[in-house]
Amino acid sequence: MLQVNAKYAIGTVVRHKKHPFRGVIFDVDPQFSNTEEWWESIPEDKRPSKEQPFYHLLAENDSSYYVAYVSEQNLEMDETGKPVEHPEVEGLFGRMNNGQYQLEVQMN
Repeated sequence: MLQVNAKYAIGTVVRHKKHPFRGVIFDVDPQFSNTEEWWESIPEDKRPSKEQPFYHLLAENDSSYYVAYVSEQNLEMDETGKPVEHPEVEGLFGRMNNGQYQLEVQMN
């Protein structure tokens, strides 16, 4: 069995290394756990390895809010200290504290 340790925890604010969006992590998959159709929609020369953690983000960019699914290799810490404005953040997390959110609801 593959043993993978996630670099980022639920509640961490991160940003994408290549695309202009940021978000807060609300779930972590130890390795790829999305559809093959989604996987194949990524250009082959840009596809990350499936054998790494993938993160579910409440994401935002300059024009919208959405849920993103991102490989660990494409994320880095967001050091701005600014809260994430995604409208679902308030329902899952309390206030940001020292750049980190704490879950306010119990996940299954």
